[in-house]
Amino acid sequence: MTKLSEGAIEALSSGTGGNDAVLQLVNIRKIDGGNGPARFRVMMSDGRHTLSSFMLSTQLNCIAEEGKLAPNCVCLLKRHVTNVLKDGRRVVIILEIDVIKPAEDVAGKIGDPTPYTEGQTKGPQSAPVPDNRPPLQHQNKNEAVNRGFNRDFGKKAPSAVPSTPGGSSKVVPIASLNPYQSKWTIRARVTNKSSIRTWSNSRGDGKLFSMEIVDESSEIRVTGFNQEVDKFYSLIETGKVYYISKGSLKIANKQYTAVKNDYEMTLNGESTVIPCEDSCDVPMVQCDFVSIGDLESREKDAIIDVIGVCKSVDDVTRLTTKSNKEVSKRTLDLMDMSGKVVTVTLWGEEAEKFNGSGQPILAIKGAKLSDYGGRSLSASFSSTLMINPDIPEAYKLRGWYDQEGHAMDGQSLTELKGGSGGGNTNWKALSDIKTEHLGHGDKADYYTCKATIVYLRKENCLYQACPSQDCNKKVVDQHNGMFRCEKCDKEFPNFKYRLILSANIADHADNQWVTCFQESAEAILGQNAEYLGQLKESNETAFDEVFQQANFNTFVFRNRVKLETYNDESRIKATVMEVKPVDHKDYCKRLIINIRKHASQ
Repeated sequence: MTKLSEGAIEALSSGTGGNDAVLQLVNIRKIDGGNGPARFRVMMSDGRHTLSSFMLSTQLNCIAEEGKLAPNCVCLLKRHVTNVLKDGRRVVIILEIDVIKPAEDVAGKIGDPTPYTEGQTKGPQSAPVPDNRPPLQHQNKNEAVNRGFNRDFGKKAPSAVPSTPGGSSKVVPIASLNPYQSKWTIRARVTNKSSIRTWSNSRGDGKLFSMEIVDESSEIRVTGFNQEVDKFYSLIETGKVYYISKGSLKIANKQYTAVKNDYEMTLNGESTVIPCEDSCDVPMVQCDFVSIGDLESREKDAIIDVIGVCKSVDDVTRLTTKSNKEVSKRTLDLMDMSGKVVTVTLWGEEAEKFNGSGQPILAIKGAKLSDYGGRSLSASFSSTLMINPDIPEAYKLRGWYDQEGHAMDGQSLTELKGGSGGGNTNWKALSDIKTEHLGHGDKADYYTCKATIVYLRKENCLYQACPSQDCNKKVVDQHNGMFRCEKCDKEFPNFKYRLILSANIADHADNQWVTCFQESAEAILGQNAEYLGQLKESNETAFDEVFQQANFNTFVFRNRVKLETYNDESRIKATVMEVKPVDHKDYCKRLIINIRKHASQ
C-alpha cells in the first residue's frame, strides 16, 4: 500500500508545510468562475487528516478536466503557495502536482482520516529551528524542502512572508490573484517593459505602456494608461523587483499577450508601485524552451520560448502597414544544438536596436510560430528578448557552438530567403500569376520573384504628405504658407514627401505592372523621397537621371496580388511588399535545390 506523508496536512494548514508531500485526493469540485475561468477546489488526505482548503491554479485546470485528478488517486505535491485570507484561514494553491498512482489502481481511501481543525493538536509538530541556522535563502534548495519549508510563502517566521514597506498587508502570490479580490499586494520582478505607445481616434488621444512581471508562483501582464504612464513609467526598470498593489484584474486577451495567466492587470489611480530592496529570492523570467528541431511538430500560431545562436542577421528594413504606419523589421537566423536553423523576425524598436555582432546567444520568450514559408518565428511587442542571458541553457549552448556548432551549416526550417528578407519564399515566375490565377481568391496571394526593372513611371510619383509621425495623408496647399491635413484636422507650415511609384518589371517569362510605396520605391531609386522632392523642384534633369539609372536593375521582389474591381472593371493589382538586391549565393543555392528536386523526379 502507498505510504502517505502523515502530518503533512497539519503542517500545510499551519503554513509550515513543504513540498514533495505524498497525499491522497479525496474529493474534487469545480467552482464556476463567473466571467473568469473555472476553479477546482480539492480535498486532500495524509492518511491521518483531511483538508478541503486546496485550490488548483488555473494553469492546472486541464489535468482536472481530463480526469487525471480523480477521487482516491495518490499525488505528489511538488510545488505550492499559501494564501492567507482576511479571516486568517489559509488556502493552499497547488502550482505543480503529479499523479503517482491513478484512482483505478487504489483500492479506496487510505487510512481513516478525520477532518483537520486548526488548533485541535497541541501545537505544530515541525522541528524547532536551531539558533545557528543560516538564513533560508542561503540554504541548499533540497535542504530547505527536507526541513519542511516552502521557500517564499506560508512560513511562520516573520521574514518568511514579506510585507509591504508600510507593513499594512502581506504579500500574496500572483497565482492567487483574481478579479474578486481588491486588497492585495504582490512582490514581483519586471521581465519585460514596452516603450510608450500612443493612439488617436474619434474619442481622443491617449498613451499606454505594458510590462510583464513574475514571481515564484506565476507571471502576469500589467498595463498602464495615460496618468499611470506619467506616474510609473520612469520608475520601473526591467530586471528590478517591486511591490505592486490595488491594480484591476480582468480576463486576459490572449491575442495580445503570450503570458501564461488567465488574467491581466491594469494600473489605476489607487495603484502603488514601490521598489523592493530585498529581491534576491524573486526569480528571473521563466522560460520553457522548445528545441528548434521540434518546431516542425508544433501547431501553427503556437506561442513558444526558444533559445539559439544568432548565426546571421539582416539589415533593418522599413515597411508600411495597411493603416499607413511605418514599422521597422529585421530578420535573423537562430540555430541550436539540434543542428536546425529557423528564421526569426524582429519588429519595431527591438529590430532597430538589435546587435547581432559576435553571434550572440538569443533567448526569446513568447515568440509566435508560423508556417509561412516552412517554419519561422516572429517576436512581437509582447515577446521578451534576452541577449546572452545569465542562464544555464545559454552557457551550454555557447560551449557547444564554440567547440563544434560553428562548423555546421545547419538545416533551415525556413525556405531559403534568396535575398527577399525572410517570410514566405513562394517563388514564382511572372507567368505563373496568370496561369495559376493568383489573387482571384477571397484573400490576397503573396509570391517572391527575381525580376528586372524595365520602365518607371515618374509622373505623379511624389506627393506632399502630412508631417505627423503616424499620418501619411496627402495635404492640401492653402496658398498662405500652410498645408491642411483633413485626417488630422490640422494645418501645418510644412509637409513631407512620399513616394507612390508605378514600375514595370520583367523576368524570362512575362512582365507585370506593380505599385511601390515609400520604402520599396526608395530602394529601387536609390534615393530618399525628401531628396527627390527637392531635386524635382530645383533640377529636373538630375531628377530624370535618377529614374534612368534605376532602369534595368535586377531585384528580388516580394509582391501581393489581389483582384480588385473599380468602375465595374476587374483587374489584378500587384503591390510590392519588399524589395532587396539579389543575394547570388542564396539564389544559386535555391536553383541547385530545384535542379536536384527535378532530377530526382
